[in-house]
Amino acid sequence: MMNTIIRPAQNKDAPAILKLIAELAETIDEKSPLTIEYILAYLATPGSTVLLAENDKSVLGLLSSSLRPNLYHGSNSCLIEEFIVGESARGQGVGGLLLDALLEALKDKACAEVSVTTMPDNLGAIKFYKAHGFVDEAIFLEQHF
Repeated sequence: MMNTIIRPAQNKDAPAILKLIAELAETIDEKSPLTIEYILAYLATPGSTVLLAENDKSVLGLLSSSLRPNLYHGSNSCLIEEFIVGESARGQGVGGLLLDALLEALKDKACAEVSVTTMPDNLGAIKFYKAHGFVDEAIFLEQHF
């Protein structure tokens, strides 16, 4: 996408992050409990990263991830947590730019693997990840509290 930059999020970006997370929640008829305070704490957490795609000072999308030690691999493992491209920017290559930036940054972090989850019926996301080299590896289970 022309004139799109990818950069790490800063505290001043918290309102834009909140807006994108709310947009994601709305797509599944939910409301996220996320607050500005939680975003600021997340940004200050070692190993947690939010990359933003920005064009003309407008935030187009975000990719959040966490890097943590992994005993099996004896190296770091990265989990993509949230990956959102705003509705108005979809289909323009923004997601690919964000993912490429994360993968490039991980080369310097002794990372053995990158994992991501998506809903089984999100065929567009599955196709996107597979086009970027991701493969079916495991089943991800959750228990909510």
